[in-house]
Amino acid sequence: MKRSPRWMWGLTLVAALLISSCGEPVSEDHVAANPPATVEEVGETEIPRVTLTERAAERVDLQTAPVETIGDRLVVPFSAVMVDPDGTFWVYTNPESLVFVRHEITIEHEEGDQTFLTAGPPAGTPVVTVGVPELYGAETGVDH
Repeated sequence: MKRSPRWMWGLTLVAALLISSCGEPVSEDHVAANPPATVEEVGETEIPRVTLTERAAERVDLQTAPVETIGDRLVVPFSAVMVDPDGTFWVYTNPESLVFVRHEITIEHEEGDQTFLTAGPPAGTPVVTVGVPELYGAETGVDH
């Protein structure tokens, strides 16, 4: 299921950030016809799946790192963690190439550039470390 037209304005903003300022200007019609990201509802969950084009992922220099374990705790890089306006903590998982899904986490503590979790995606799951704000913007859209 596709998002409402309001979402398209957010996508246009994200596209402007993703497309290099070098070269030809890109029209809103071009972005609407060739979006750098698509957002799809997944089953009955309220968390959609974001799929980027290869070019969009390259433009934001999207990077991932696997969830690790230290002792009995899950550990993710601090750069992977985001907090939404409601105060809920998340990471973006990367279940398949160019596909990203937000996953709620529970933080135990932070130590240097590592965040220790009591709940989160399983060890070995790739999480986004560079490009998190762009994914959230693509997912949620921006009020125009």
